[in-house]
Amino acid sequence: MNASTAYEQVSPAVPSWLNKGDNAWQMTASTLVALQSMPGLVILYASIVKKKWAVNSAFMALYAFAAVLICWVLLGYRMAFGDELLPFWGKGAPALGQKYLLTRARVPESTHTLEDGTRETVEPWYPMASLVYFQFTFAAITLILLAGSVLGRMNIKAWMAFVPLWLIFSYTVGAFSLWGGGFLYHWGVIDYSGIAGLTAAYWVGPRLKSDRERFPPNNVLLMLAGAGLLWMGWSGFNGGAPYAANIDASIAVLNTNVCAATSLLVWTSLDVVYFGKPSVIGAVQGMMTGLVCITPGAGLVQSWAAIVMGILSGSIPWVSMMILHKKSALLQKVDDTLGVFHTHAVAGLLGGLLTGLLAEPELCDLILPVNTRGAFYGGSGGVQFLKQVVAALFVIGWNVVSTTIILLFIRLFIPLRMPEEQLAIGDDAVHGEEAYALWGDGEKYDPTKHGRNTSMYGEEIAQSPYVNGARGVTINL
Repeated sequence: MNASTAYEQVSPAVPSWLNKGDNAWQMTASTLVALQSMPGLVILYASIVKKKWAVNSAFMALYAFAAVLICWVLLGYRMAFGDELLPFWGKGAPALGQKYLLTRARVPESTHTLEDGTRETVEPWYPMASLVYFQFTFAAITLILLAGSVLGRMNIKAWMAFVPLWLIFSYTVGAFSLWGGGFLYHWGVIDYSGIAGLTAAYWVGPRLKSDRERFPPNNVLLMLAGAGLLWMGWSGFNGGAPYAANIDASIAVLNTNVCAATSLLVWTSLDVVYFGKPSVIGAVQGMMTGLVCITPGAGLVQSWAAIVMGILSGSIPWVSMMILHKKSALLQKVDDTLGVFHTHAVAGLLGGLLTGLLAEPELCDLILPVNTRGAFYGGSGGVQFLKQVVAALFVIGWNVVSTTIILLFIRLFIPLRMPEEQLAIGDDAVHGEEAYALWGDGEKYDPTKHGRNTSMYGEEIAQSPYVNGARGVTINL
């Protein structure tokens, strides 16, 4: 097959190996994933936190997006997807020169099964620049999601140091091991889950007692707008993973949305049964756990399996967050601001294990380099499930150790937690700015007059248990 057959004319800007369709889809998928962070999580974080932390939370996401991009092109990309240095790490080098960026993309995950049954490594039909940016968007959103565990108290200067260090010494190891040709990739592992957010929350320490006890979102409608961008952007997250506009990308997009919708409905139903009313914040959490759970197997499971995964991702993390959290001394001790442990570590691990059970052989043959099948389909499927377990343990272990070392190193120079006076005031003390500085006709916001907890008649308005902490954690995403 020659990609040039799709074109009437070949030029320096359209080399014979370029497929405009694949390149267009990869850049579109990249943009969708980027929109999850900018502005998706910027809006969501700014809205879901207490008013005094709106600017700080949004800025943590904004800074991470920019810092990760520069570190990625200077060093990170080729540590994650370049030539092998160690079985779990690539050789770091810049990805900036045109001779590198305009060459045809090369990545181990592009191995496919041909029609005659033979397997061949087919490089993507687009330039390396498209792949570098696509993979950057994954790295950026990983750091921004991690930030959800430490909102409302992490020293912003410590965060500015943490982002590049964690990208280089933690993220690139997991990325190379699984997707860049490392030992887990050659072993046939499909995906993994992480636990870095909980580790960071432990070392940074808790919010103020008053913030932990009551942490109301300052704008629920904007929170939903951010969540919507996150959901829609996830189609690029999983739909771009096959590295081509092929049939597997189509089923990955469909399964992503089916699982998210199912999970949201299950989570909301459990809220109604257990608490008597549906929660908007709970619905967002259910959406999130569904998106995280389906990601390892989006293009590898049948759509009925995506519904099964949605049912489990809407119920098991719900139980861990609402029931088990209250009974765990460790989880009660660690202040995971947005419950990232439940929505990402629990849901991500669940997704990896369910993929090991439900991965359909014919779908696996479309994109995976070795014959792979879930345990549900017999044969070597049981071995695949064990590989998923071992891989998850490796990446969880690496995340815990690397995150701990990085934070302890930063602590030698910069306090990880804000000073008490900044914790008490919030954005104005940290940034000299407030999200909603004025009220009405130039009047400063006065909670005694304009507080969100009283009606126009001064009556107290009942708060969702997600806000006042009655469900085990203050507020979760």
